Amino acid sequence: MAHILDKPTLVQRLLFIVRGFDVPLLSAVGVLALIGLINMLSVADGYDWRFADHLRNIAIATVIMFSIAQIPPQRLMALAVPMYTIGVVLLIAVALFGLTKKGARRWVNIGITIQPSEILKIAMPLMLAWWFQKREGQLRPLDFLVATLLLAIPVGLIVRQPDLGTAILVLSGGLYILFFAGLSWLWIVPPVLIGVVGVGSLLFFEERLCADGVIWPLLHEYQRQRICTLLDPSLDPLGKGFHIIQGMIAIGSGGIFGKGYFQGTQTHLEFIPERTTDFIFAAFAEEFGLLGALTLIGTFGFLILRGLAISLAGPTLFARLLGGAVTMIFFTYAFVNMGMVSGILPVVGVPLPFVSYGGTAMVTLGLGVGILLSIAKARRLVQT
Repeated sequence: MAHILDKPTLVQRLLFIVRGFDVPLLSAVGVLALIGLINMLSVADGYDWRFADHLRNIAIATVIMFSIAQIPPQRLMALAVPMYTIGVVLLIAVALFGLTKKGARRWVNIGITIQPSEILKIAMPLMLAWWFQKREGQLRPLDFLVATLLLAIPVGLIVRQPDLGTAILVLSGGLYILFFAGLSWLWIVPPVLIGVVGVGSLLFFEERLCADGVIWPLLHEYQRQRICTLLDPSLDPLGKGFHIIQGMIAIGSGGIFGKGYFQGTQTHLEFIPERTTDFIFAAFAEEFGLLGALTLIGTFGFLILRGLAISLAGPTLFARLLGGAVTMIFFTYAFVNMGMVSGILPVVGVPLPFVSYGGTAMVTLGLGVGILLSIAKARRLVQT
């Protein structure tokens, strides 16, 4: 009787918390966070407070990650509708009376100032995974149509702010769910073909479309300029093209082995804009070279493959869809960030996961890893 009433020791409690955790996934995240800290110590030169803030953000994300990992996937499913509803309501509030900064209306004051679009990065895949779980085994074309509408509402509100970077992440999270849920290729191929034709036409008619005074439907002028600058940065080398040019110079000047830690001239002479956030990959490649960049890319690749493996073995359809979407969101983050810094994608303001400075993004990423750990833990507990 006395043995039953004995309280567990601190070590036993800690072991219970981490029991069933996926060590390979945690290792990949840990390596990325370590790379981020090492790199931030160099690039934050002159902004010493940013390194301390980055360390704090990682600590907060870690607490959130371990907390979410304790929640079984089925309980996470109960959060889908409330999170999505709150997120959309707050986006409508932003559209009606949100705060405007630097020409964009993205924030709302509800006692504290928040950016509601960040909620949808996780709420969107949660909602759609919940939707398809409820219709498992009896999917109809109408179900995909409703899911598309659920996706289009927040994406449209975010694009209107405007915030193209966040809109891409929310849209991609929803599209991944639709794809994993079994959307027919008959619906996937036409948009892809339209996109290919559109890009080809843009390249062919670049000179006419990028001429001064030409207006592009559905896009703001600064968005048109970003695309035109991507096609030819020399059009405005000291203005819109400055970011892309300096990023490519930094990456190229790193060579194979890099210039060395704290030795990046483009970084420390402040030629690289936003070197602690959006363009941190350029600063990293300058100091650590091609080998460092390949190590970073390889770590992201391992993280994504491990996340997909965890998702594939998820105990329910909800877990498999949600895990797959969250994993591919990590891919989208990394691909878009490295692509825009390397000059193959427009600059849209997407951070590099676990490496770039930014509290909100770090919290979102911690949530995502926590969801994957929750799925992995649920699978292992079922097996035992």
